[in-house]
Amino acid sequence: MGAFAGIPALLDQAPALILRGRTLDCECLLGPIDHPFHASIRGGRIIDLTPAPVLMRYWRFSYRASAVAWAEYWKPVPRPGWHDLLALTKREEAVLEGDLHPFMAHLQYFKDVLALPRSHRPTVPS
Repeated sequence: MGAFAGIPALLDQAPALILRGRTLDCECLLGPIDHPFHASIRGGRIIDLTPAPVLMRYWRFSYRASAVAWAEYWKPVPRPGWHDLLALTKREEAVLEGDLHPFMAHLQYFKDVLALPRSHRPTVPS
């Protein structure tokens, strides 16, 4: 998904969001269930985003969702139940696994980072 590849650049344009994640340093797996990305986050910045699988690459937690879930989540105004990362897991459209401490301790950061493509999607005229 091209939207994921653009998240680091969108994050670089959001200094308040970087500031919110300033204490976060972790390796994680994020993205579509079938083609996730390894993300290296240091001081709230995504310094590396590499398509998986990468042999022997460590990750502390994983948040992966279906393509349908990401498409709905990135709508300008997502429908109820599709608007939140944890709501997607409750719908069984997303999987959260591993050591959840960094994810839960920085939950609002991850919600906002993963929603960045929402405000940068092209609108289709009716």
